[in-house]
Amino acid sequence: MKMLVEIALVLGLCGAGQARAEEMPVIEVTLNDGVVTPQHIEVEADKPFKLAIRNIGTTAAEFESLRLYKEKVLAPGAESFLVFRKLSPGTYPFFEEFHMNLDSANGTITAR
Repeated sequence: MKMLVEIALVLGLCGAGQARAEEMPVIEVTLNDGVVTPQHIEVEADKPFKLAIRNIGTTAAEFESLRLYKEKVLAPGAESFLVFRKLSPGTYPFFEEFHMNLDSANGTITAR
């Protein structure tokens, strides 16, 4: 009986984690041969969120933020995501590294 209670408790905790993950805001970012859309992203400080990144261009792309220690390389047509557990208030630059010479390849995430 004790084992059944422990299993139920573990399964309940797993379900609670899933519910929290589903509530996480998702921000969609597209990379298109050096054009990042949107270039400016606002998120709630100290709250988790997810960036869904899609490369709709014809060349490889890399979303990178040195300050956030995050990067993601995507082949043309590929999509992926990055999860941020929380950000302290502030502005964090990011760029599309393979086209970083273009103004359109640079952006910011602002946590308020």
